[in-house]
Amino acid sequence: MKIIEDAAQFTAPDEGPNHWVERFRVPDLSVGTYSIPAGGTDDQTPHDEDEIYVVVGGRAILNSDGATAAVQAGSVIYVPAGENHAFTQITEDLTLLVIFAPAEGSRQR
Repeated sequence: MKIIEDAAQFTAPDEGPNHWVERFRVPDLSVGTYSIPAGGTDDQTPHDEDEIYVVVGGRAILNSDGATAAVQAGSVIYVPAGENHAFTQITEDLTLLVIFAPAEGSRQR
């Protein structure tokens, strides 16, 4: 067993529009925290791994390959590998617990 410390804590970005920190990693999955302040910009690009977002706090719109969804605390979203997606209209500091499977960056393009 492992307790993943601070995985659900918002962290304001030091530089750039958002903040990402990996909290846990094994070959088959990784867990991190993605924080975007209210009014901020999500500048991520598609990932080579499947991912699950758990919205811990905040409100935004998720745009994903032509679909949109309002998200807030408690929302759980699956985004398959390679799908374009970005959070927009961030009206409250957004805190996302992100689970990648396999671990982020482990698949080669």
